[in-house]
Amino acid sequence: MHRSSLRLLLSSLLVALIALFFYSTAGMPTLAAVRNANAAFNPSYKPIAIFVGGTSGIGQGIAEAFARHTRGAAHIVIVGRNRAAADAIIAQFPKPDNNKTQYTHEFVQCDVTLMNNVEAVTKDLLARMPKINFLVMSPGYMTMRGRDETEEGLDKKFAVHYYARWKFVNDLLPALRRAKEAGEDSKVLSVLAAGKGAEIDLDDLGLKKTFSAPKIAFQAPTYNDLMMQEFAARNPGITFIHAYPGAVRTSLMASSDSRWIRASSPLVLGLLYPFTTSLHETGEYMLHGLLNRKEGFWRVGSRAEDLGMKNYFGSEEARKRLWEHTVKATAVSSS
Repeated sequence: MHRSSLRLLLSSLLVALIALFFYSTAGMPTLAAVRNANAAFNPSYKPIAIFVGGTSGIGQGIAEAFARHTRGAAHIVIVGRNRAAADAIIAQFPKPDNNKTQYTHEFVQCDVTLMNNVEAVTKDLLARMPKINFLVMSPGYMTMRGRDETEEGLDKKFAVHYYARWKFVNDLLPALRRAKEAGEDSKVLSVLAAGKGAEIDLDDLGLKKTFSAPKIAFQAPTYNDLMMQEFAARNPGITFIHAYPGAVRTSLMASSDSRWIRASSPLVLGLLYPFTTSLHETGEYMLHGLLNRKEGFWRVGSRAEDLGMKNYFGSEEARKRLWEHTVKATAVSSS
C-alpha cells in the first residue's frame, strides 16, 4: 500500500475509534420524545435568537429546529462568514401565516477569529435588539497546524472555540438581562464538548508556551465549562449551558485546512455512519437541551441528557484566573 494511502487509512481509523469510544445512548431520551417536547414551545412573547456559527453544521441544525418549532414567528439572527449559505438556510425557514405576526430572519457577517470583529457585531446587535432570549454558539474550526496566531495574538482555534464565545456572551449580557427582567427566557448555549475536557494549565492560560493540538482539544472543553459556570454565578436568573453534541454528520472535516483531514472525511463519515446523527436530529436534541433547562449552569450530552458534574475539571481558583486572563485577552484596542 502506498505510504500516503496507509496514512490516510490509519488517520481515518483513529478518528473513528475515538468517536466510538465516546459513543453511548444508554438512558437517553428518544428523538420522538424530544421532538414532541420542542413542539410544545409556544412562548407568549416574540423570541429573539442569535446563532453564532449558524451557517453550517450543528449551528445550522439548531437554527433550523428553532425556526421550525417557532413556525418562523421569531427574530432569528445567523452570525457567520458565509452569506450565501445563510441566505439559503433562511430561505427555508417557515414564514408565519398570520400577516399580523412580525418576524425578521437575518444574517450578520463575522469572522469570529478576531475579537475586533466580534465587538463590532455585538455593538450592532445591542443597538438594534431590545432584548435577546437565546444566544447559541457553535462555531467550529478543524486544523492539524500548530499554534496559528491571529493579529491579536490569539490562536485561531482557541479564538473560535473559546475566546469569541466568551466575548459574545459578555458583550450581549445587557440584552440577555433585559429579557430576564421582562420575565422571558434568557438562555445561552455553547456547543463544544462538555464532559470531554481535562485539567487546565493555569501557568499557561491561552497555551502560548505549551501549545499542541491534543492539549487544546482537552483544554477548550474545560475553558467552556468554567466560562459558563462563572457567567451563571455572576448572572442569577439566566441559563448557561455547555453541551456535547456527540458525533454528527457535518462538513467540518471536509472544510479543514489539512488536506489529510479533507481527504479522509468521506471514509471517516462512512465508518462512523451508524454511530452519528444528522444535523436535523442533533438540532432537535440541542434545542431540547436549550429550551428545557432552568436558570443556572448546566452541562448536557448528545441527547440533551443532564451530565451533572461528570468529568468536570474545574475549581474556584481556575474559574477566577481564567476569567481574569480572558478579560485581558479579549480586550479590543480603541485604536
